[in-house]
Amino acid sequence: MTDGPRGHRTRPVQWRPDRKATDPSRLAAYDILRAVHDDGAYANLVAQQVLAQADLHGRDAAFTTTLAYGTLRRQGFIDAVLEACSARPLAEIDAQVLDVVRLGAMQILFLGTPPHAAVGETVQLARLVGGEARSKFANAVLRRVGERDLDEWVEEVAPDAQSDPAGHLAVVQSHPRWIVEALHDALSSWRGSSSWSDTEELLVADNVNAEVTLVARPGRIDVDELLDLRGARPGLWSPYAVTLESGNPGAIPAVRSGDAGVQDEGSQLVAIALSRAGIEGTDDTWLDMAAGPGGKAALLAGLGLDRDVRLLAVDRAQHRSHLVAQALESAPGHHLSVTADSTAGPWRSGTFDRVLLDAPCTGLGVLRRRPESRWRRTPADVADLSALQSRLLASAIDAVRVGGVVGYATCSPHLAETTVVVDDAVRRGDVERLDVRPLLPEVDDLGAGPDLRLWPHVHGTDGMFLAILRRTR
Repeated sequence: MTDGPRGHRTRPVQWRPDRKATDPSRLAAYDILRAVHDDGAYANLVAQQVLAQADLHGRDAAFTTTLAYGTLRRQGFIDAVLEACSARPLAEIDAQVLDVVRLGAMQILFLGTPPHAAVGETVQLARLVGGEARSKFANAVLRRVGERDLDEWVEEVAPDAQSDPAGHLAVVQSHPRWIVEALHDALSSWRGSSSWSDTEELLVADNVNAEVTLVARPGRIDVDELLDLRGARPGLWSPYAVTLESGNPGAIPAVRSGDAGVQDEGSQLVAIALSRAGIEGTDDTWLDMAAGPGGKAALLAGLGLDRDVRLLAVDRAQHRSHLVAQALESAPGHHLSVTADSTAGPWRSGTFDRVLLDAPCTGLGVLRRRPESRWRRTPADVADLSALQSRLLASAIDAVRVGGVVGYATCSPHLAETTVVVDDAVRRGDVERLDVRPLLPEVDDLGAGPDLRLWPHVHGTDGMFLAILRRTR
């Protein structure tokens, strides 16, 4: 689980008569970038507001999101090209104009827009944003961008792939170098060894939009009902998953009612695996720590119906606890959502039979869904979060009874947030590590184990990690 979204607002360009002369789709893409860069907004959240304000639908809305998300993802490479085409360092260019030129470069380099068309539309947008002088600057820079194709620019701005594979991939696939190296290390640990081509496949997958996946929550709706939706097909691994080709999931009645939810298969498999882990004795009291926004809690509630489970879902942030309560509102069974700090939870030691800790993390496994996230995270975040993860896991182990199990999950594959945290917990001497792979026999290529690692380029899911620990004393 990544840190929760901060509040944000859209700040579109102030309306002027010449705003009407600008292509509305490109203008909306610009508004998304400014909300992300100026207000700290999340693109996937603010885009819906911008599209509604601009009254864009269908192909126009799709082009806007493709342009905005693509520019955010490819920002590293685009900036390297713009640096080569500008007489001034990018740090000295007005932030608003820089975003405009980034949008133009994205169209030329990655969307196949004819250079003259991309330059013309972008110059018009630059004129609206920064006036005539800024439009001339945009025109000059983008004409230089259009003088070479993508392969030629790769040759020009990227380090040599043989002598510096991490640096080459960092530029070409637009990921910070430290993330490239961390993902390579995690892949190598999972496979026993890993080539840079394997890492490249993962980075490529991060730059492709993820499809929308629904979960049919047990006890509330059958998966066949969701498969009747237009363009729906079964998920690859989860028996409750349905993937949509396109469309707005919020318009689906089953999603609005809460009988179904939007949930990646990787997250579904985490809850399923925990529910299947063998334990002796009672199995009717479950805890979901750091439960916001509630997707896994709602699935756990359904998975526990036949065991008459009582589920407690906890999150320390009030707004996230509210989302959990909404997700559980119409769920059958016994469940309660509370706001509390799970590092010192309001329960007695040894209370629960099963505990899920989907810990706050850097979110390096969901970069395909959060295009701006790669540029916001730093190595310092890893250190801070791994310390919190260790405290939360210690609390989770204390909360479970002897013989019960704890599932420790993150949507980051970083070794410091996964293997290192779990290894430290095992060294305490009161838990044993279970092999997760036999719990998910329907999933192919689960690596060396014993923990579960899922990858976008291998499994088509978000990058998820799960370790299951049984308390022994």
